[in-house]
Amino acid sequence: VAMFGIDCKSMDTFSDGDMNFAMSSMFVPEPVMSLAVKPANTKMQNNFSKAITKFTKEDPTLRVKVDSETKETVLSGMGELHLEVYIERMKREYEVECVTGQPKVNYKETINTKQPFDWLHKKQTGGSGQYAKVMGFIEPLSEAERLELGKSNEFDNRCTGTNIPPEYYTSCEKGMNDAMVEGSLVGSEVEGVRVVLQDGASHAVDSSDMAFRICMANAIRDTMKSANPSILEPVMAVEVEIPTDFQGSVVAGLNRRMGMIQSSDMNDDGSGLKILAEVPLANMFGYSTELRSMTQGKGEFSMEYLKHSPVMRDTQEELMKRYKEEMEAKAA
Repeated sequence: VAMFGIDCKSMDTFSDGDMNFAMSSMFVPEPVMSLAVKPANTKMQNNFSKAITKFTKEDPTLRVKVDSETKETVLSGMGELHLEVYIERMKREYEVECVTGQPKVNYKETINTKQPFDWLHKKQTGGSGQYAKVMGFIEPLSEAERLELGKSNEFDNRCTGTNIPPEYYTSCEKGMNDAMVEGSLVGSEVEGVRVVLQDGASHAVDSSDMAFRICMANAIRDTMKSANPSILEPVMAVEVEIPTDFQGSVVAGLNRRMGMIQSSDMNDDGSGLKILAEVPLANMFGYSTELRSMTQGKGEFSMEYLKHSPVMRDTQEELMKRYKEEMEAKAA
């Protein structure tokens, strides 16, 4: 059966209405790279919007958002080549010339030690004020625990009694989610944290959903700073296929990019080689050009997201310094 002109997107399912099936959803990984993009001419804005809408419907790994501060349109995807393909398609299919910014790697943040919190949020203005107090601790979640839970962070309510009225528990969980949006090191999303709420206090008049939400968010943000936080970078599984003659230079090139060689297999006749490596995404910019020049155009590579891993200490300090400079420039 063929259908034309149907308004749909990838992973939509059509039936005659009589079937009642539960369809398992396709796994869609989180994007690992972002790129600020805008049309070169404001007259192209309409076609630009049409292209973005169409591309995000057909490809669930392509995400689009508008930066709340810079008002830039930010495309996010699975790598440099992935985003380049869509920029080229805009030009070819919609006649939209695009101006792009520097590619940006999607870092994440986490904590490495258990740390208690005891936070009071008290604000008094004319009329009813705001009052909330939360006590508990935060601790790191292991990779196995995250897989078992099926989510990046966990809120664990261990309160007994009514020092915090039960109707405010959901507000505390929302406060935790607010704190996870932006970490203190480079402003990236936080993952791998369990927040345990043990006790607190409330006020008959001044306590509210908003007071507990703000209190919990501020408590976690402040406590994460002293819980040995670290930055996580996306690591890619890279597969390189080359003629055997170029093995030495290609392996050396991957090592320069801080890659860890996992395996190196020769094909049956000994003429070709397949190398599997794990390489930080931030070090893969421009690799396609380098590989072509090293192998006289005979080498090929592909990569897919593997995991987020802690960055080296000097890299973390460099990223924090750059983030601080960006924040100061915005504030100026």
